[in-house]
Amino acid sequence: MTPADPGTGPVPPPSPEVSGLAHAYPGGHQTLFGVGLAVACGERVALPGPTGTGKTTLVLHLDGILTGGAGSVTVAGPRVDPSDRTALAGIRRRVGIVFQDPDDRLLMPAVREDVAFGPAAVPARRPEILVPDEPPSDPAPASRREPADILRSLDVTVPMVTHDLPHALEPCPRSAALGVGVIAADGRTRDLLCDEALMRAHRLEPSFGFDPRSVTPPYA
Repeated sequence: MTPADPGTGPVPPPSPEVSGLAHAYPGGHQTLFGVGLAVACGERVALPGPTGTGKTTLVLHLDGILTGGAGSVTVAGPRVDPSDRTALAGIRRRVGIVFQDPDDRLLMPAVREDVAFGPAAVPARRPEILVPDEPPSDPAPASRREPADILRSLDVTVPMVTHDLPHALEPCPRSAALGVGVIAADGRTRDLLCDEALMRAHRLEPSFGFDPRSVTPPYA
């Protein structure tokens, strides 16, 4: 699932790819305003943003849990279309969302145990695209490192929703930071974290005392 070498074969289409995506919930509350995002096969991209910026709404469109807004979502070519049940079933086999709510997500007390558990665990289905929605974080360095190590060890595409910017820095070379319903910035995670004006403008400031320049991610 790593990106194809242009010299050895065709580059696969972005998976997933979102274009002009807008969404409003019943009652008129709009959470997405024309979001565009393309993730290459095998890429790990963090989707950081504070609460209320539409992060979860965005990822729930990747396998058709939410539909009906403007714009389009495709997964390795096929469009996410609730009216095409055959195509949607295929897409849902390729996309696994690990939900934020522990009651929906984890059955075991540790991330590694849950991944190994079996049919209740999303990663055990071997999806091509794994979408952690706010993966658990812990101030202890070893506990913080374990989820990042697991994500790096899996041969999957990872769009990762998070509000924990240091957590995003470790496994994800690229970040597409959300403002209120829009992609506010898209680039190298370290560059975004070092942009203090951008961080303040979109309420993405890291924890007090954290300096992204002092961290050397494994991919650097």
